[in-house]
Amino acid sequence: MKGITDKQQQILDFIERYGQEQGMAPTINEISSHFQVTAATAFAHVKALQKKGLLTRTSKARSIALPGVNRRLHHFSMNLSIPLLGRISAGIPGEVEEQVERYLSLDPSLVSSRYVPGEPLFAVRVQGESMRDAGILDGDLLIAQKTDKVKIGDVVIACLDDAVTVKYIYLTEGKWELRPANPDFQSRFVALDQLKVQGTVVGLMRQM
Repeated sequence: MKGITDKQQQILDFIERYGQEQGMAPTINEISSHFQVTAATAFAHVKALQKKGLLTRTSKARSIALPGVNRRLHHFSMNLSIPLLGRISAGIPGEVEEQVERYLSLDPSLVSSRYVPGEPLFAVRVQGESMRDAGILDGDLLIAQKTDKVKIGDVVIACLDDAVTVKYIYLTEGKWELRPANPDFQSRFVALDQLKVQGTVVGLMRQM
């Protein structure tokens, strides 16, 4: 195609392939990660393609679209595709296999304002009743953002001794307190350097 560089053609092909496989458009960060270039460089290529009329893009997340009959990518900017991983325990901490069972199509309205845009999201299924009074029930799907940065009072997915659990997190007498939301369960206290937070909960899906 005249007026388009090899790299820009590769980006167009990647956007189309990503849309077919994931059901949504890639973000600038995902494009930059795939091609191992900076986000600024990826954005410059996208802007150049936009000026040439080879794609459209708005200020909304995942709004890149490729016009044309044979090269068409619908707008999926109102949907998020996130991986569903293994089950976690909302009771006694249990082991979890971090493998993708399938991908979920998520309505962004289910994600709270605590979500930091750009942070990876994942979903896990709850097993147990220790977070019952927080409205987190056995079988619920929790939506979490991958991060090790937490605020006191966050609901976290935490790893301790190769086991994973979901609890409120507090700092009590120089230790992390993993606090349940059910009086039938007790808090666990963990040394500051012995707890690994896998993510903070930013949403919930309940299958009726």
